[in-house]
Amino acid sequence: MLPPLIRRPAGRASALARVVCGAACLVLSALPGASAATAPSTAAPVAASAPSAAAPAPRVLRYAFPTAETGFDPAQISDLYSRTIAAHIFEAPLTYDYLARPARLRPQTAAALPEASADFRTWTFRLRPGIYFADDPAFGGRRRELVAEDYVYSIKRLYDPRWKSPTLGLLEGSRILGLSELRQQAIQGQRPFDYDAPVEGLRVLDRYTFQLRLAEPAPRIHYYFADGAMLGAVAREVVEHYGDEIMAHPVGTGPFLLAQWRRSSRIVLARNPGFREERFDAEPPADDPVSQAIAQRLRGRRLPLLDRVEVSIVEESQPRLLGFLNAEHDLLDRLPPELSPPILPHGQLAPHLQKKGVQLERVAGVDITYAYFGMENPVVGGYGPAQVALRRAIALAYDAQAERQQMRKGQMLPAQSIVPPGVSGFQAGLRTEMSQQDLPRALALLDLYGFADRDGDGWRERPDGGPLHIEFSSQTDQISRQQQELWKKAFDALGLQATFRIAKWPEQLKASRAGKLMMWSVSWSAATPDGAYFLDLMYGPNKGQANHARFDLPEYNRLYRQQSSLPDGPQREAVILQMKKLGVAYMPYKVVGHRMINDLMHPWVIGYRRHPFLRENWRYVDVDPEAQARAGVAR
Repeated sequence: MLPPLIRRPAGRASALARVVCGAACLVLSALPGASAATAPSTAAPVAASAPSAAAPAPRVLRYAFPTAETGFDPAQISDLYSRTIAAHIFEAPLTYDYLARPARLRPQTAAALPEASADFRTWTFRLRPGIYFADDPAFGGRRRELVAEDYVYSIKRLYDPRWKSPTLGLLEGSRILGLSELRQQAIQGQRPFDYDAPVEGLRVLDRYTFQLRLAEPAPRIHYYFADGAMLGAVAREVVEHYGDEIMAHPVGTGPFLLAQWRRSSRIVLARNPGFREERFDAEPPADDPVSQAIAQRLRGRRLPLLDRVEVSIVEESQPRLLGFLNAEHDLLDRLPPELSPPILPHGQLAPHLQKKGVQLERVAGVDITYAYFGMENPVVGGYGPAQVALRRAIALAYDAQAERQQMRKGQMLPAQSIVPPGVSGFQAGLRTEMSQQDLPRALALLDLYGFADRDGDGWRERPDGGPLHIEFSSQTDQISRQQQELWKKAFDALGLQATFRIAKWPEQLKASRAGKLMMWSVSWSAATPDGAYFLDLMYGPNKGQANHARFDLPEYNRLYRQQSSLPDGPQREAVILQMKKLGVAYMPYKVVGHRMINDLMHPWVIGYRRHPFLRENWRYVDVDPEAQARAGVAR
């Protein structure tokens, strides 16, 4: 039995009920399933306010993360929330048009889109002169211009063994000539990485131009250069000045500075006073009136529009929703699905919230939610028939439908493979066992491969008679607790003894990267329109990076390298299909579904639109202090 929607001490529960229900309490009913095709956004721009003769009030956006950050160094981070902060501080050469759909690349610090050779082995980036890093003591009081060498240095940092970069595999698969060899020299010689050594595949051509040369064609490598949280420019002086404390001292060329950080509690970004003059300019689709209205209202405004962004860490869903409904937060990033029925009855924003001017941004997330099996773990790992049968049996026993409909209140679409809708490599007609529940088949697999209860204690042992104990890692928040119940039910139904290893999310992440977890359930969100970003999760050389399952199958690795050099088209799609089928057959990841994302904004939030790949959207968002004052919100 899942816990009821409101399960808090009486004071907090009644407060939440009063705010959610308003004058007439809503019925807490399950939300029907939704799809991207039937889920248009209902967001609408706020009416313009008359200018004030008094000094303008600061424009501050407040909201909460549901999970703690880990730090803000692009070379060391991979979690969504740390990357969200970093993307507003560091700038990559490219970005995405904020409103264009489908997503479209555009220059950011680059003067134009990069030049690619006909064989996609050489890429040349030319930067705009006159872009500067934010002031910092590391620069010794001088103004520091962004130059090509900064991007060369930032790329090399991913290869430096010192930083143990979790995103290294994304670039290493592209085989930049000489960089992997330079990394191996540092590892084998047990000496510092030589940043000054010349590298054939990464060169500065002049002050504002750098070039990549690759061993293999990489038609989509430029997408990585639109991710400021991965390839945002980091100045060498800053890294050398702060050393191992660099995670706490992000210094970039972006529109915001890190003004305050209380770890796992509060993050404050302030407008970068030295940010260059940049104006709002976007090209929305002609058939999207909301985006058209945003573009018309904000076009020509100087960026960033906000003076400050204040982020709290609120891990429990109910307090986070309550904070929004009480106007303590201006934006609710991802309405917790377990709390969606009273907010989105029948898939529509509740009438009393519409009357208050609350806006809804509803999109299908380009992501996957999954549980992985540690492939190097002696209990659930391995590639032999019995080990594969165990993983597939566990995956078949899990009630993915209950997670999607009951736990997530219908705010999730079923998954057929590791590649979600919205990126290359997704095939809408594919049907697999990935999201199915088939307990009789699961039991038959265990019986067939010798997993039996030999000592009569009610729990199965391994085929060799050894103990079989599953350890599933999880967190303390409400949705994790509900998920634990579903997994415990599956393990019990199979006769598998299981316990849950509970810890904070950053602690689990650290252990996961080190390969210490047997099973863990997390999500993975797209950073580019390329489906290979999800195929990375099963590529052997990415173990300890994107590949937390540590899956390493030679046939999959061969296919991965093959697809990476092919241009988009039917031939590449066919290779990706083979890879996805191997993922289902070996089951290193039980992919449950793709989340529907519902963001809520108060009427004074202007210009917010969720982009499928762009993380640095705060520079385009505004808050109207006069509208806040009219609503009685004191700031």
